[in-house]
Amino acid sequence: MDTSLTALMINCTLKPSPEPSSGDELGGLVLAELARRGVTAERIRAVDRRILPGVQDDMGEGDAWPELRRQVLDADILVFVTPTWLGQHSSVAQRVLERLDAELSATDADGRPTLFDKVAIPVIVGNEDGAHHIAAVLAQTLGDVGYTIPAQASVYWNGEAMQRTDYRELPSTPDAVAAAAATAAANAAHLAGLLAERPYPA
Repeated sequence: MDTSLTALMINCTLKPSPEPSSGDELGGLVLAELARRGVTAERIRAVDRRILPGVQDDMGEGDAWPELRRQVLDADILVFVTPTWLGQHSSVAQRVLERLDAELSATDADGRPTLFDKVAIPVIVGNEDGAHHIAAVLAQTLGDVGYTIPAQASVYWNGEAMQRTDYRELPSTPDAVAAAAATAAANAAHLAGLLAERPYPA
């Protein structure tokens, strides 16, 4: 089914390219499920961009956010990926969330918030606890700035506590993770398609 929908994956790993990232692997699983539903996608690592601190859509010379913001606005679905550090989302993820704060006061030509009619999928990976907490933070924050969060949208993997195994080192994808990714992608594509046909009212 060709839905003509697009997705953008922002991986908020602390590791710059080309270092291996479990976030790329788990987020890529979600993108693969979206592709099965006709959604085309781009992926970026936020740490590779010079995203200046602030809560405006452009913080001045050298700020890479305006270009990234355009990619965000062009995508129907945001796949927001973060690792878990000390039970929290990464500092890079927090920087991206702070820059999205500018969309609270931004509107389109019809006076509607810029991120209305767009859908977000939180993806969390790490070998320590914290995934449920981070999913709650991301759902609330992304919802505040205008995204719609589909049913059962969170996709996460927690490794065994106090061990060093990364998601990307697993011999195969756990069944529960694969099922969660498939459900999140199906619900996100369905919801984004509905919102594309019938946008929220002005």
